[in-house]
Amino acid sequence: MEKRPYVVAIAGGTCSGKSTLTDRLEAYFSPLCQVKVFHMDGYFKKNPPTTIAPITRKEYVEHNHPETLELDRLYQDFQEAAAEGAPWDLVLVEGLFALYLDPIRERADLKVFVDLESDARLVRRIVKHMAWGQTYEQVTDRYLDTVRFRHNELIEPTRWHADVVVNGTLDSNQGEQVVEAFLRGRLGL
Repeated sequence: MEKRPYVVAIAGGTCSGKSTLTDRLEAYFSPLCQVKVFHMDGYFKKNPPTTIAPITRKEYVEHNHPETLELDRLYQDFQEAAAEGAPWDLVLVEGLFALYLDPIRERADLKVFVDLESDARLVRRIVKHMAWGQTYEQVTDRYLDTVRFRHNELIEPTRWHADVVVNGTLDSNQGEQVVEAFLRGRLGL
């Protein structure tokens, strides 16, 4: 019987440290085994839907709802990578909805939620999005109008699906090291 890859789903709020943790795990395990990484941001629709902010009634392009993803393509790619006999030892799936989407959450062997206070996430988001050319007002208006509502509605409740919650500051790396040690044991490395 062929073995199945070990699947880790990594979720958390915007700018919580999901990608950083995933990148560090990939860097750590790639020399030791075959690793496949899925960043859900790579599955955004080319023409995403819009949403109306609940308070200001402004219209925004929606990037904080599962409907903004090409779910069929994501599920197909994920199922192929996580299938029995796939060439991967470890599959990492990272994104806002990694613990929200049933087909991914139910297949995940380890579910991780990266937690970070909302003010720290907002500061990271401001820095990141301003580097992409957005103004301070554009970033903060969008965050306050839509992102925080979607977080409370869709992302925060997925924490209860997590097997482990990791501190998103990732400064001490102890949470990361705990996950690495656990995975080494599961993968027999």
